[in-house]
Amino acid sequence: MAIDTTPSVPDALDTPRLSTRDKLVLFVLCAAQFMVALDFSVLNVALPVLGADLGMSQSALQWAVTAFALPSGGFLLLFGRMGDLYGRRKLFLAGLVLFGAASLLATLAWDPASFLAGRALQGLGAAAIVPTGMSLLTTTFPEGPARDRALGISGTLLSLGFTVGMVAGGTLTDTLGWRSTMGLLTLFALIVLPLAPALLPESRTPDRPRLDVPGAITVTGGLLALIYALSTAADHGFGRADVVVGLVTGLLLLAAFVTVESRSAQPLVSLPMLRRRTVAWGNIGGLVTFSMMSTVVFELTLYLQEILHLSAFETGLVFGVQGVLSAVAGTYAPRVIGRFGPRRTLVGSLVGQGALIAALLGLDTGNWSVWLATAAVSLASMCHLGAIISYGITVTSGVPDEEQGLATGLVTSTQQVGITVGIPLLGVLATTSDDLLSGVHTVLALDSVIVLAAAAVVAVGLRVRSGAVEAEPLGAR
Repeated sequence: MAIDTTPSVPDALDTPRLSTRDKLVLFVLCAAQFMVALDFSVLNVALPVLGADLGMSQSALQWAVTAFALPSGGFLLLFGRMGDLYGRRKLFLAGLVLFGAASLLATLAWDPASFLAGRALQGLGAAAIVPTGMSLLTTTFPEGPARDRALGISGTLLSLGFTVGMVAGGTLTDTLGWRSTMGLLTLFALIVLPLAPALLPESRTPDRPRLDVPGAITVTGGLLALIYALSTAADHGFGRADVVVGLVTGLLLLAAFVTVESRSAQPLVSLPMLRRRTVAWGNIGGLVTFSMMSTVVFELTLYLQEILHLSAFETGLVFGVQGVLSAVAGTYAPRVIGRFGPRRTLVGSLVGQGALIAALLGLDTGNWSVWLATAAVSLASMCHLGAIISYGITVTSGVPDEEQGLATGLVTSTQQVGITVGIPLLGVLATTSDDLLSGVHTVLALDSVIVLAAAAVVAVGLRVRSGAVEAEPLGAR
């Protein structure tokens, strides 16, 4: 039986009124998400200066990023489920404390080991903050216009945080030094942490099932291995032995995870949930929009600085325009979703993102191309933000509160994996090409084709033409 979860037009167009307490809760949760998103990009521009200061070799600099990405992606599902079982508020607060302390350690780092330890602990804190924060949001705001608006604001700040990080990272490094980028994250944690205990409600599943330890070990190990392999491949290619071993180990562990979950009485991941059309196809759409958009940002950074010879500050301005328009899109996305439904918005956003990426194939060596790059990537990011918000709503709609941590854990795992896989899978084609411009064009063409193909596949999977979002298993009639 098909369940239509599309909001009615009159309800969707009514802007839901939030109480003062609701607004403060939303502020705390979104500020924490923004802080984590900021951490993904704020350090990128500072890496050369950081390396020289701490005595890190060029090859070791990748670990400044990988040390954060490994735990933040690898432990998301586990911590999301632990929040369901033992208390989401409790784990969220623990994540904030750990993230703030780790950021302070990274700020004060005296050698590479202390800095990388801080980055790894930041990632572990982020793995606790992101899924529990999302599940607190979806359980605090009831399904419908209020939740759509809350998810819209959260998605906007997630996208804006990544962009602001790129701009702020260069500015802070040039004026105050690289340590100020980590200090900014410490400051965010100090702002959010005192407010959270009094505002956030505790929530957990009504029963207390045992944690699925074999499932936790296999899925966490599999994600850690895959993220390590893909992060390393981005800098060194897929030919290295540790990359191959990581990919094979990761895939084997994830296959073992599926087997374990199918036989577990209390699984970490409910396989029937993964067979829901909204969960399965929504996450595929999310994976594609994140992986392909992160690749576009990487390619344009190369293009603007290496081909058009823009400075880091000028490049930051291009992405600053992108961030502003993304924020504008975030304010309208809930209304669009209310009017057309999350599934149609997801498919339409993917189509728009793919088409605008294709427009970037017109880039050449002329200075006028900076205007094309700014316009196309900004409009593509507006579509990208629509896809982010609509896939989050699609995946979490119709899921009972006791499984919201699991559903949001899947959403955030998709985000992390998407951000991680795009650049090594496609970006390496540009950096290894004899002609950089030709390599950029090749990557952008493949990127566009993948997004448009995903839009078609997701449309069929979600039965967009039927006018109903399927919440039943994939195999159901």
